[in-house]
Amino acid sequence: MLQRKRQRSSGECSEKLDLFDGLPDDLVISIVSKLASSVSSPLDFINVLLTCKRLNCLAFHPLVLSKVGFRGFAVKPRNWCDSVHRLLNKCVKAGNVEACYTLGMIQFYCLQNRGSGTSLMAKAAIKSHAPALYSLAVIQFNGSGGSKNDRDLRAGVALCARAASLGHVDALRELGHCLQDGYGVRQHITEGRRLLIEANARELASSLNALVKRNFQQQHHRCINHDPYSEKTGSVCPLSSDFGCNVSEPEVHPVNSFLKEWFESGLGELAQGLRLCSHEGCGRPETRGHEFRRCSVCGTVNYCSRGCQALDWKLRHKAECVPIERWLEEGGHGIVGGVIEEVVEAEELAI
Repeated sequence: MLQRKRQRSSGECSEKLDLFDGLPDDLVISIVSKLASSVSSPLDFINVLLTCKRLNCLAFHPLVLSKVGFRGFAVKPRNWCDSVHRLLNKCVKAGNVEACYTLGMIQFYCLQNRGSGTSLMAKAAIKSHAPALYSLAVIQFNGSGGSKNDRDLRAGVALCARAASLGHVDALRELGHCLQDGYGVRQHITEGRRLLIEANARELASSLNALVKRNFQQQHHRCINHDPYSEKTGSVCPLSSDFGCNVSEPEVHPVNSFLKEWFESGLGELAQGLRLCSHEGCGRPETRGHEFRRCSVCGTVNYCSRGCQALDWKLRHKAECVPIERWLEEGGHGIVGGVIEEVVEAEELAI
């Protein structure tokens, strides 16, 4: 009897295995592609590879690699290695725009391969990838990787306009300030003001959507656990918007987190006098001295773009900003002599 039961159970296992092996490759690739597009971390994609030998093989199909979402590339700097680099290159060759943008940013800022990084971001930008368009605009506005004379304000405005048309909030805000100030484009104060209001409206809508989604998930969790007393609201941290609304801190793109951790951990070294963008969610470093704009009030923080300056103002700098004269009277220290006075052009001031 025992022997028969064992034979029957082993037969059932082999039958199940045969059912999976009998599925056509096209169907399996389609399913794995959908999984790859919705992964929430690199570990999720790795788990697919480790499931079985067949999935390990089919997961490297170009169609699957082209669908991996940006969270699938959220690798930590301490885990960066040749195998990760090769995987990103495979995704790039498969036409994955998120891989092009992620590897482009890492090449440009971390590995200091400016040409390759710019080329990869341009590949993503051609396919209407809004973050890549905006990043290229920031590079053009600052002349990153070159000298001050390499700045191309008109190209920066054109790239910002394209990213803004795709709904990128920071690009909308940057373009609005450019139009208000006549920076790289003919001054149009009314249109600039309209774009700033639109940027804040989009920011508020995104915040409300995130809040509704979070509250729904919490209610669903309480219903499943049947715990009527677990009323942890978990409210989104409010920020004061430019026009009086409360908005939540936007989600940081994994590549920005990578840049910040790369330099702060010491894996990447900044040359003497160079600093990171003061906005916590950016991570972009200066490529030459005094490349980024400074706060014109306190002079102690610097930003790669107007978008970073505006968001950091809401997050923390509004409460910390003190005029430099008052700061010095109170015994402030840490400013290197002459640094504050060296960059004085109005176009380089943040506020």
